Amino acid sequence: MLQTSLFDWTERLKKIDKNGDPLMLLDRSVNWELFREELEKIREKDRKSKAGAKSYDVVLMFKVLILQSLYNLSDDATEYQILDRLSFMRFLGLKLGKKVPDAKTIWLFREELTRAGLAKKLFSRFDECLNASGFKAEKGQIIDASIVSVPKQRNKREENKKIKEGEIPEGWSEAKRRQKDTDARWTKKASRSYYGYKNHINVDAKYKLIREYEVTDASVHDSKVFEEVLSDRNSSRDVWADSAYRSQEIEENLKRKKYRSKIHRKGSRNNPLTSWEKQGNRTRSKVRARVEHIFGVQAQMAGNLILRCIGIIRAMAKIGLRNLAFNMMRYKTLLALGK
Repeated sequence: MLQTSLFDWTERLKKIDKNGDPLMLLDRSVNWELFREELEKIREKDRKSKAGAKSYDVVLMFKVLILQSLYNLSDDATEYQILDRLSFMRFLGLKLGKKVPDAKTIWLFREELTRAGLAKKLFSRFDECLNASGFKAEKGQIIDASIVSVPKQRNKREENKKIKEGEIPEGWSEAKRRQKDTDARWTKKASRSYYGYKNHINVDAKYKLIREYEVTDASVHDSKVFEEVLSDRNSSRDVWADSAYRSQEIEENLKRKKYRSKIHRKGSRNNPLTSWEKQGNRTRSKVRARVEHIFGVQAQMAGNLILRCIGIIRAMAKIGLRNLAFNMMRYKTLLALGK
């Protein structure tokens, strides 16, 4: 068997650093202790017995979830990658020979975080850090939504009808109910059908950081969540969005609240856009397109964006952690650029 020494591992890490380890830079950029107070609420309940292994540190487990969000890993894959990759181990502060959280432990911690409703609180806590670091929302806000797919459900037509009516199909056992996602919905985009949820986000135009987000099933029209993600904390009153958000009601509400609408105009078969309106849309696109960077980066890092969870509560937690992970990586980049 090939013998290795501490020197070998040190040399390997040096080569990783030479090629640029984004996780090392991320670890140095984020003050992880900012999240401890919220995370400790998961462990507030008294243990009935002191017997058994000591729980992993909550900040360590939170960093595991951030890794999982960045690379869209399953619980089993996360355990394997931590064991296999030096960069993952160093990011988590784990040394060779140290016990690594297994898949079951990762699942249980995420479930506790989900039940406590902490994803959005942790997101807000980091947003406070961004503001304190000089990255306040500026130069207007961009609103958009992205479909997040989940594994398709193979239900009968009658079963889908019952689900849409908010009922549980007859004959479903308790075990089967736990395996069925009755919250996700179908939607169609560009003649293609998708099944899952939507990630509605508000991005500031200057730093391209996510400032607000909401999660719905995929059938909810983008414009229905416009007010929920609209923020009054941006230094500018400009609001960008694509034509899906354009309606008389939204335009009137923005005007009443003294926002400046930069929402794309949309034409119709009987009322096509004029050349002036088309030019206006092209001008707006130069700013609005920045939101596509967020969805693009998330897709690039994660590869397959399918969420492997059941129910909107779990989807809200996973999507929230994904948005938080993006903001952390973006923050790391902004610091490196000296913005």
